[in-house]
Amino acid sequence: MVDVPALVTQAREGRPRAVARLISLVEGASPQLREVMATLAPLTGGAYVVGLTGSPGVGKSTSTSALVSAYRRAGKRVGVLAVDPSSPFSGGALLGDRVRMSEHASDPGVYIRSMATRGHLGGLAWSAPQAIRVLDAAGCEVILVETVGVGQSEVEIASQADTSVVLLAPGMGDGIQAAKAGILEIGDVYVVNKADRDGADATARELNHMLSLGEARGPGAWRPPIVKTVAARGQGIDEVVEALEKHRAWMEEHGVLTERRRSRAAREVETIAVTALRERIGDLHGDRRLDALAERIVAGDLDPYAASDELVASITGN
Repeated sequence: MVDVPALVTQAREGRPRAVARLISLVEGASPQLREVMATLAPLTGGAYVVGLTGSPGVGKSTSTSALVSAYRRAGKRVGVLAVDPSSPFSGGALLGDRVRMSEHASDPGVYIRSMATRGHLGGLAWSAPQAIRVLDAAGCEVILVETVGVGQSEVEIASQADTSVVLLAPGMGDGIQAAKAGILEIGDVYVVNKADRDGADATARELNHMLSLGEARGPGAWRPPIVKTVAARGQGIDEVVEALEKHRAWMEEHGVLTERRRSRAAREVETIAVTALRERIGDLHGDRRLDALAERIVAGDLDPYAASDELVASITGN
């Protein structure tokens, strides 16, 4: 058994091994997970969570590394959750070493963690919300969450971040991708990376045009800015940070930040509850109650919806 209070104390002192151990307890769904979350609860709420998403190859890792450098120059303590595809063999993150962020490996003010999706769709790992809480409680002032390379339908990062950054790049068909509703709806800040390539201006124009065709915005509403960068050389990164800070200030002024965090907490509770219920239903395989309901469905005495109502009632006692 792990001494959770001692581990949390060490994490708040900036000891990376303690932070790593806490996140491992989260990822492994440890029996002590409830104790971990209860201990962390009063210590969270201070971090600004920025999500970065986009198609494979747009430079998410390079951009994340450049943002880390910018925030460190400003004296901020930074946490990074880099979500990668799962290995089909070990279940681990395929790019676990985060080679593009190796320059920050020895910086005590930066904590970088790779997390595997483990089959979870939406570009994030199932345990990402709890891992964000760990980094928040450990004193990270800014948490950058980099998703796997995603398409227009995998936009879960919007429900986990305070601000969502969508990265595009010229010459990758991203002008067409920008027309997809999912991409247009989740972005708070848009970044056209690799802007030194031909077509960068055209990509930015297309994106701006598509945003202008979106839903009407009232007075004072946030209009997502479009920033051009060359992340590999650090160009435009300060402008991205400026856009992020402007969005944060706008959210605080209009009460949006509090509402987003409330919605995020509600979604997290719902996910945990549904998962617990699913596990209880899974335990029923081979149970006579489930077999009896199936027999009644086959016989035409019961429809699947009524059967599911009976099953849920038998599990919950309602």
